[in-house]
Parts: sequence; C-alpha cells; structure tokens
Amino acid sequence: MTLIQNIPLDQIDFSDGTFSINFMPDLERLRSSIQEMGVIQPVLLREKPKGYQIISGFRRIGVVQGLGHTGIVSRVIHEETEDLKLFFISLHDNLTSRGFNTVEKAIALEKLVDHFKVNPVVVTREMLPLFDLERNEKILNTFLSLARMEEEVKRYVLEEAVSRSNIRKLARLSVEDRNAAITLLTALKLGENSLREILTLLEEITKRDRCSVRKVIDLNEIQSLITHPELTSTQKTERVKRVLMDLRYPRMSHLEEQFEKKRRGLSLPPTISLHHPPFFEGRGLRIAFQFESVAEYRSILSSLSALAEREEFEEMIRGGEQAPNPKHPTTNRFK
Repeated sequence: MTLIQNIPLDQIDFSDGTFSINFMPDLERLRSSIQEMGVIQPVLLREKPKGYQIISGFRRIGVVQGLGHTGIVSRVIHEETEDLKLFFISLHDNLTSRGFNTVEKAIALEKLVDHFKVNPVVVTREMLPLFDLERNEKILNTFLSLARMEEEVKRYVLEEAVSRSNIRKLARLSVEDRNAAITLLTALKLGENSLREILTLLEEITKRDRCSVRKVIDLNEIQSLITHPELTSTQKTERVKRVLMDLRYPRMSHLEEQFEKKRRGLSLPPTISLHHPPFFEGRGLRIAFQFESVAEYRSILSSLSALAEREEFEEMIRGGEQAPNPKHPTTNRFK
C-alpha cells in the first residue's frame, strides 16, 4: 500500500541510484511545467530505516530541488517489496509518462541483467518489446555493451544517433582505443556511412599492423588535421578519411598519386575526365566528356586526338605497375 505524503527533500537519499535510468535528460519542459503547475504526478519513494529511497521520479525530484523547494508530493511504500518488482513499476511509470532514449534503454536492460540478475533469455523475450525492440539476443547484447561503455561514448552515441551496427564496432574496441576514437570522431562531421567507413578502416589497419587505434590516431598527419583551426568539420572528415585510406591501401594510394600526376600532365580541358579501372585491376582507361555545342564537341575531339601522341597517355593505358589486391597491402607504418 502507498500513502501520498509531502516528503522533505533532506530526508531523500539522492545518492541511491538503484532504480535510476536517466541519461542526459531534457528537463526544460518539465521545469517549466513544475514552475507553473507544481508536481502533478507524485514521485514514488520507499521508506527506509534512515530516510527515503527513490523508486521513480528522479527527474521531478532533481527539478524541484533546483527550484529551491524543500519538499515534494510523494507516494510512499512502507511495506517490504522486492527490488525487481519496484524496478518494473519504475519502468512502466516512465514508459507511460516519457519513454526512454537509446542510452536509457541500455541502462535499464543492463540493470535487469547485471543488477537484478534476470535471465537474459527472459529479458530478450519479455522486456525488449517494452522498449520497442525486437526479440533478438544480438540486440540485447548490443544494448548491454552500450550500457557498459564510458560516459563520453554514451553521450556521442545519443547525440549522433549512432546505429546499432556502429555501436557494435565501438564495443569491439578496448577502453583506451574507444576513448581515442571518440576524440577523433567528435572532431569530425560524420553521417552514419562515414562513421561506419572510418571505424572499419581503423579496425582493418589495427588488425593488419597489430597496433592500437590510439597509435593510428596519434599520427601527426591525423592530429594536425583534427586540430587545424581553419578547416571545417566536413573538410577534416574528408582529409582524415584520405589518410586512413592511404594507411589501409598504401600501394593503391601510391598508384593513385602516379595516375593523378600523369593526368595533370596531359592538361586536359575540364570537360574531359579520365578514369582508371577500379583498384587499378587490369589495363585500359575510361574517358568521359560533356559538351553543349557542336563547337565544344569538335574541340573535345581535337583534344582527344592529340592524346594519341602523348607518352604519358600510352603509359596510363598500359596501366604501369600492376596493383596488388587492395585487401592485402604489404606495408606497415607501425612496426
């Protein structure tokens, strides 16, 4: 049985987070509501030998305290009730009043499994649907891994709406490497695909060269980019990706530089573009051009005809040195 009482805030144990699942709450609307109307829905407390334990209403209590109130209207549980049952009550109270963000879902699921010792099979079958999640062990493990990550990583995941697949990539990193990765990622402007690309490149480089992510990110060419005061986040992103691609596929990057140098040497008009085979596998070139008049068309044909006399053009057609399979680069910057 619960009784509604006005409980002094100084009798409430704010340090007990047993039932708390808050992460980066947006309190502005709640604060405005309490300022105007007061606390409409009582918080739920449990009476303890010394004071009161918060079951549900951490946000309301925090706002009331911040507004300088001395007490808060509460429903108080006096009888003995098992913690798991109270946690379920807290979950349902929050689900009906506000819902949970991604990290809060992770915290709730982690508490069920690690703190309250609920069988993961039961959590998967019965609890995931409450959070609008599919009944899938992989999904549960993804959220559990997120809950166990560092606060800065959780903040990044929430602010950037990181996908589950990229959460799993972050989870595979060590704590040190994950913190180094977050330092890099927060300096860049990343969509979901770019984030996946950068995490994949880091993973492949470190596996191949048997080095840490931190060692890769600490390279001067990367640090100079992310701390450059005149580059936008988007520019930093493109240049960091280029550095990582060079590290991942060094031989192919070398061939790309050679190809670009020869292409510039041909002094082609901007209406003509030359393209090498994907990954430089095979010989031959692809030429693309565009025109808006017969005169431009004739000029392009003249430029193309003149290419036949250029030695650089013949070398480009032959393909120069053969590139290795890009999945198997042969150099290691970190030995």
